[in-house]
Amino acid sequence: MLHRFSTVRVAALGAVALGALTSGHTYADQGSMAGQSAAPMHGVSSEMPAQPDPQMAAVLAAQKKLGVKPLTTLSVDEARKQPTVADGQKELLADEHKSIEPEAVESVDHIKIPVSKDYEVDARVYTPAGASKDQPLPVIVYWHGGGWVIGTLDAYDATPRALANGAHAVVVSCDYRNGPEYRFPTAHNDALECYQWVTKNASKFNGDPSRIAVAGESAGGNMAADVAIQARDRKLTMPVYQLLVYPVAGGGFKQPSYLTYTDSNLPLNTATVEWMLQNYSASPADGMDPRLAIVNVPDFKGLPPATLITAEIDPLNSEGRAYAKKLIAAGVPVDYHNVTGVTHEFFGLGMTVDKAKQAEMMASADLMKAFAHQPVQGGSEKP
Repeated sequence: MLHRFSTVRVAALGAVALGALTSGHTYADQGSMAGQSAAPMHGVSSEMPAQPDPQMAAVLAAQKKLGVKPLTTLSVDEARKQPTVADGQKELLADEHKSIEPEAVESVDHIKIPVSKDYEVDARVYTPAGASKDQPLPVIVYWHGGGWVIGTLDAYDATPRALANGAHAVVVSCDYRNGPEYRFPTAHNDALECYQWVTKNASKFNGDPSRIAVAGESAGGNMAADVAIQARDRKLTMPVYQLLVYPVAGGGFKQPSYLTYTDSNLPLNTATVEWMLQNYSASPADGMDPRLAIVNVPDFKGLPPATLITAEIDPLNSEGRAYAKKLIAAGVPVDYHNVTGVTHEFFGLGMTVDKAKQAEMMASADLMKAFAHQPVQGGSEKP
């Protein structure tokens, strides 16, 4: 079920879900980032783990058939060669004798974006199907997931295509340097540089620089949120909207969803999050940095309206909810959705998972309203 929530303010922030946050816990104080091994979490969850619905389970089974292994048992190089959830979708489609061709768009242009004096990152410009060259289009700057270690533009090709067509916007999908070769805050700096480059060069690909949104999944959702915060604080061009899909938000490993969803068979589990943060962070103190732990940002006022999507079966669920509450408490309009029966990485699986397609369409509709300068209205569920 896809729940909706329209917000102006929430009176109570939910002491249970925010317990770790308000007590000052961060990723760093769980020990793993101080050099200890990724061990099972202390404490016991009071919640029974939910199970993937049949469509989500079918994709995960197809991925498992490809030989996926727990990332924590692999080297970084081995982990980067692992079959992804996107690969699982392709395997499932092939098994069902369906086309594995990606959603068609007008064009995909491969470009380079300078992020420092001596380094450029790869990016792709997705132009929606049926786009007219006579009318500038709104722009979505998008960052993929992968925990700042293993993600690629290829693995996250489906989401930019869905958003380009759904929101009738140009999507610039930006890569960034990964750890452990490049540690925090390199990827965050790359993301901000890419955003500034797009604001200055949108017209080169028929984009409207007055209508730019930021979007991202998981680690990419964290960076999209951070870009919006940095744009506000540095008085840069402000994005008109932010789409944050199960973002890494911080708050510590004692949050409920970390204790509930530790299953190694999930696309993401607690030990995997620790492994990724160990490979990206330069020091234990990074876990408290508000660029990584965006719930620690001291002021949320003046940030763009947001659509924030969480997956029920996801260790990041609690921190995504916590971040939504932070925005709401500061008066930022938030359209919050918790999608039941799906795991981390479900977004972008619209070819096989109905709830993914619904979420993509909902997010696109919110983006279209924002680009038309219309208020985005949500529904009834609170984060």
